Amino acid sequence: MPREALQEISQTIAAVGSVQRGGFVVGPSDTVPEVKAGQPANTLMLLGNAGPEMWKRFDEARTHQRMTLDEWSEAVIGELADKLGARPLFPFSKPYLPCQTWAQRAEACFVSPIGMSIHPSYGLWHAYRGALAFAERLDVPQYPLAISPCEICVDQPCLTSCPVEAFSRSGYDTMACTGHLASAAGADCLSQGCLARRACPVGREFTYEPAQGAISYRRIPKDQSQGLGGKISLPL
Repeated sequence: MPREALQEISQTIAAVGSVQRGGFVVGPSDTVPEVKAGQPANTLMLLGNAGPEMWKRFDEARTHQRMTLDEWSEAVIGELADKLGARPLFPFSKPYLPCQTWAQRAEACFVSPIGMSIHPSYGLWHAYRGALAFAERLDVPQYPLAISPCEICVDQPCLTSCPVEAFSRSGYDTMACTGHLASAAGADCLSQGCLARRACPVGREFTYEPAQGAISYRRIPKDQSQGLGGKISLPL
């Protein structure tokens, strides 16, 4: 498929408030499902958000029809897949897919000290809402080489900003975090979004609106970390 067709795909994705989050030519170790029975996927393109634009589209849509973010994502990305002749895949559907691994194949994303995926430009204010699997081999551009911004962050305030020290290099203390959120002291995190996430200095211009940041706490099933490559990573 020529580069012009790839540009058209990106424009179609942008028209619904999503961001084309990179892609790659599928290899045997990528465990990408078939496009349909007997037809292997040859290209995977990731879709998601960077900053609050996608949230605004979803927020507007749910004023007309009651739906969850996952339901909206399935509808929008499913419609895109139909238009483009691709198979839609989602990080929140079982069996969970290795979306974090795919993300690191598709663009310059790294695991931050608190487990969330960090992007050199977007910081922690981005997410992957789905993927499109194509039977065609697309001419996907290679992302520029980059290093994790965490490697040059001396202070790493994300590790010291949590009031209950739920984040450390050894992992994420789920019980400490959920206990804090259930208390009066956790009102700020619950209404505005994770304090550790907000402490990161990278990508501040992409910071979410409070409602978007807060909803993350209400959306992660306990077993979903399996689909996130064994790391805790807020899906919004």
